[in-house]
Amino acid sequence: MRKLTMAELNRVAVADFKSTPKSPVVLVMDNVRSLHNVGAVFRTADAFALEKIWLCGITGRPPHREITKTALGSEAAVAWEYAPETADAVGALKAAGYQVVAVEQTTGSVPLPQFQPAPGRPLALVLGNEVFGVDDAVLALCDVAVEIPQFGTKHSLNVGVAAGVVLWDVLVKLGVV
Repeated sequence: MRKLTMAELNRVAVADFKSTPKSPVVLVMDNVRSLHNVGAVFRTADAFALEKIWLCGITGRPPHREITKTALGSEAAVAWEYAPETADAVGALKAAGYQVVAVEQTTGSVPLPQFQPAPGRPLALVLGNEVFGVDDAVLALCDVAVEIPQFGTKHSLNVGVAAGVVLWDVLVKLGVV
């Protein structure tokens, strides 16, 4: 076994990436305060060729050196849009036919292994603030909440880690990976 070389990784150029087909999934970042988390989510969105990221409220936006530090340039490849109010972004996505899913621990949340994306509909995953989670007003607009089962003492994951876990699961279920 050996590590692959950069040439063997077959990385595509940013311009080529922008024109390749994307996964039918967008991420909505609801008031995420850490610029490093924003960068990590950009990098994950790039890895899975997501359609777009919505950056909402206080969530930082490129260009910013702290985003670039963890995004490693993926912020130049992944499409993104800003909305001052997360509810406005979620409303637009719902109007466009997206199934809107909060990644949150709620009284009615579905454990991630049991969650099945709505067939034939694009998916929007809402990721919340590191301390307060998905805003209650935004949560009320979501079609469903999914919860990542956890067994430790914190019952909390970093927003970037949670994005990766949920994305892998839903993309497998959608047959994308």
